[in-house]
Amino acid sequence: MNEIPRDTLQEQTFYERVGGEETFRRLVHRFYEGVAQDPLLRPMYPEEDLGPAEERFALFLMQYWGGPRTYSERRGHPRLRMRHIPFTVDRAAHDAWLGHMRVAVDEAGLAPEDERELWAYMTHAAAAMINSAG
Repeated sequence: MNEIPRDTLQEQTFYERVGGEETFRRLVHRFYEGVAQDPLLRPMYPEEDLGPAEERFALFLMQYWGGPRTYSERRGHPRLRMRHIPFTVDRAAHDAWLGHMRVAVDEAGLAPEDERELWAYMTHAAAAMINSAG
C-alpha cells in the first residue's frame, strides 16, 4: 500500500485557496479605489497617498487568512479597535466601508463558499470598528 506523504495531507489555508498575495492585493486595491472617491471615508486617511494604508491593510488580511506574518513583523499586534479609535466610525462610515468592500469582494472572482467566508469576516470586522453613535 502506498502512503500519501504527510505534507500533502495538510489543508490549504484560505490565503492559499483564494490565490495568495495577488488576490489580496487586488481586493484591497479595488477597495481603496472606492475609498479614494468617498467624501465620508477619504478624510479618515491623513496621508495624501493611500498607498501606505493599502499596504497595511493588504498585509493584515494576508496574515489573518494564513499568509506571511509580515504585518505583525512590521507593526506588532493588529489591535484593530485601538488603531481606529482616533477616527469617528459611526453607522454611516460602517455602511460606506462595507459598500466599497462589497464591490471589491464581488470583483475578486472567488468561489462562492470563499466569498461567503470572506464577507462574513468583513461584516463582523466592520461592525466591531463602530465607536460612535453619531
